[in-house]
Amino acid sequence: MARQQFSAEQQSVRVLKVGERVRHILSELLTRGEVHDETLSAHSVSVTEVKMTPDLKHASVYVKPLLGEDEDVVVKALRTNTAFFQREVAKRLGLKFAPKLQFRPDESFDEADRIERLLSDPKVARDLDDGEE
Repeated sequence: MARQQFSAEQQSVRVLKVGERVRHILSELLTRGEVHDETLSAHSVSVTEVKMTPDLKHASVYVKPLLGEDEDVVVKALRTNTAFFQREVAKRLGLKFAPKLQFRPDESFDEADRIERLLSDPKVARDLDDGEE
């Protein structure tokens, strides 16, 4: 049987779709408390984004605990339970190979706060007002 070839655009759409499905699966597992870990049971964790490699073999999973509390502890607990998450993702995703998951803290909220603080600085606000005139 001939292997189906995808265009670059079709491949990137597929990568995004698989990443989004992985995000939903992980979110569901965490929300329902299906992982038996005291740390994860005690925290509400959001899976904010999943970035897949083009070959779908690796996934970077960006997470944020509610209010950013105990982020290091939560990420460590997720990494400890990586085998469980990979097994469940493989079962529910139905792909030939399960992606290797790598849990990372989501720094985008911290970066957005930093930019907001910069923009609210009186010196920057003054420069922005000068540009509008």
